[in-house]
Amino acid sequence: MSSRSRTPPHPVDERLPLAKLILFGMQHVLVVAASPITAVFLVAKALGLAGPLTIDLISATFLVCGLGTLLQSFGPWRFGARLPFVMVPGGAPVVLFVMIAQQTDLQTAAGAVVLTALCYVLLLPVFTRCLRFFPRIVIGTMLILVAANLIKIYGVVIVGRPGSAEFGSPLNIGLALATIAFTVAFAKLFKGAAGQLAVLLGLLAGSALGAALGAMHCGEVFSGAVLTAPELLPFGMPHFNLVAALPLLIFSIISMAEATGQTIAIAEVVGRKIDASDAVPRTIRGDALMSLIGGLLGTSLIITSSENIGIVEATGVRSRFVTATAGVLLVAIAVCAPLGRLANAIPSAVVGGTALIVFSIIGVMGISLLRDIDLRSRANMYTLASAMTMGFLPIVVPGIYARFPANLQIVLNNGLAMGALTAVLVNIVFHHLKLSMRRPAAAPAGESAAAAAAACDEEAAPAAR
Repeated sequence: MSSRSRTPPHPVDERLPLAKLILFGMQHVLVVAASPITAVFLVAKALGLAGPLTIDLISATFLVCGLGTLLQSFGPWRFGARLPFVMVPGGAPVVLFVMIAQQTDLQTAAGAVVLTALCYVLLLPVFTRCLRFFPRIVIGTMLILVAANLIKIYGVVIVGRPGSAEFGSPLNIGLALATIAFTVAFAKLFKGAAGQLAVLLGLLAGSALGAALGAMHCGEVFSGAVLTAPELLPFGMPHFNLVAALPLLIFSIISMAEATGQTIAIAEVVGRKIDASDAVPRTIRGDALMSLIGGLLGTSLIITSSENIGIVEATGVRSRFVTATAGVLLVAIAVCAPLGRLANAIPSAVVGGTALIVFSIIGVMGISLLRDIDLRSRANMYTLASAMTMGFLPIVVPGIYARFPANLQIVLNNGLAMGALTAVLVNIVFHHLKLSMRRPAAAPAGESAAAAAAACDEEAAPAAR
């Protein structure tokens, strides 16, 4: 036996004991489980799908999410980043899927998903050359906007939509706030592994409170079939229409920008140095493959999620084997119908309360990235300010672009897309375009002309401090 000590693995590659893998993996699953269920229910309600088809789509969505999570965690054949990622249906793609189906039919909507998955592959070489336009200030801004956008979405899950019967329900709001309070209390009181499970414990405590108050009903968990499996091509053979698919094709570019921010952010959280030109394309290839499979099973785009990054940051558990375990659990939910019904039984307000604090942590991560940037620099200050302006407008003022052409609204109404696009463009203007209204001063005696020009171009800090 060698006397030399072995180098311990990086925390991302650490294999935890099975019990911890299951507990930490379950924490990821319970936080993101609302996304597949909500996505399918939105599609089913908007398109009037039959009950059996809806159940089949829930199974398909969980299955693809689970397989995608395994793919991103292990990264075989350069598909997946080998980082602790979880994959879920994208919120915007679900809405676009419904819109395409309403304007045409379900076969065309499924074909649009397949075309978009192929578009990822075709655009990836071009997009990879543009990664230098995503510095830390752009990524930090994107994370703050991701947090704001997700908080808005799950705030509606808690409060309800204006005009609906459940809007502003004190019970729902109370359950959400109680879940947040439970999570914070567990994080404060418990140390070690128990403290790392604060998010899961908070969700379980909120669910128990919801059951005690009559808001959680488990009577149908064990009714119906025990095993289920998704159906291939549930809507029939896909129809391929480039014009109808245009909204999702445009979103694919936005999605690649999101994947860039998420890959760099999760690498920052887990402390792994990555080559963005290698890791980002691996993430996007995973998104493309899972979206292709999802399109054949009737789902919308299945993409890498920023939802679980907050959990990694909050718990400090960085192992990709934890998210791989979450992937196995998601697959189990897909084929075991009672587990899916149990996840669906958790009150939406409890899931929303858990989501709010986890997603807010994503915003904190964005602030942490910006902390290392000199925001007194005119370039950085205006890059951040303009990106926040364009990013927050559609979030805090819904419908601001309602009178604009429908095709433009796809991008304009997406706060994350507008903020990221603005940050990239303004950053290019300040740092990559050589524009100046001033001429370099003549070099004084003993000083080179280059030094004088550098002094002339130096940015002045703003007067307001």
